[in-house]
Amino acid sequence: MIDYHLHLWPHEESSVWYKLDQISAYCDEAAKHGVTELALTEHANRFVDVMSLVGPFWEKFGHEPTSPVIAEYFDWHARNSLDDYVALAKLAQDEGLPVKIGLEVDYVRGKMDVLSSLYAQYPFDVLIGSVHWLGSWAFDDIDNEVQMHQWTIRDVDQCWADYTVAVEELAASDAVDVLAHPDLIKVAGYYASDPSEYWELMAYAAALADVSVECSSAGWMKPIGEQYPAEGFLDRLVARGVTFTTASDAHRLERVGSRAGDLADLLEARGVTELATYSNRQRHLVPLRTV
Repeated sequence: MIDYHLHLWPHEESSVWYKLDQISAYCDEAAKHGVTELALTEHANRFVDVMSLVGPFWEKFGHEPTSPVIAEYFDWHARNSLDDYVALAKLAQDEGLPVKIGLEVDYVRGKMDVLSSLYAQYPFDVLIGSVHWLGSWAFDDIDNEVQMHQWTIRDVDQCWADYTVAVEELAASDAVDVLAHPDLIKVAGYYASDPSEYWELMAYAAALADVSVECSSAGWMKPIGEQYPAEGFLDRLVARGVTFTTASDAHRLERVGSRAGDLADLLEARGVTELATYSNRQRHLVPLRTV
């Protein structure tokens, strides 16, 4: 098994995480769950290099009550150097740890070309792509009252439609190798009246762009209580011949490799016997289970 979605959170005594022991602990925890390969994929928006190119896009949505909230979010998180992060991941590889150098590429409309040029300067093994906000609305920030209030006043079907368009644009950007938690829009527990139409569109976009899709256990720990992607969505992806990675989207040690066996069961039940692994952004297929 592999886990292609791990974040490096700062140590308590520092605002940066540049410590090899954290990665080593991740690898040890992963091994307990039968996971033999990890991809370090910290959010791109945590790096000043990235955000200097993105710019304060939320200012275009200053009329939205979520705009100052997300401005504060980025002010807090964008504090670190992409160079230092990649150097740490490379050091982990050099020390023999079973990790891939990756990044979670956050989708920003109109900025993917310039961001892709930045990422091309680094020795990434894999880039996973995600959509976390629509305008200035961080729809998955389930701990923020202002952001979550939007779910009670917006049309849920329109939210799904807007999210689907963003995923389609991300897949077509040629900026990523994997779509992370592809139906994240459901995270707070709000489902479209007919999600199948959006599943179809996103599955088609993934197949057309020839990107892999992440099968993640993280949704089991969210209000929706369901893995990403939903089983109906998963069926459509399999039918279109999309390849998969597996992931725990772990933000802390105890969740690394979480329910890896359950993800394997879901995929095996649909005839999936291989996973996509990446080196130098080139995909290779490996057995779903190694034991």
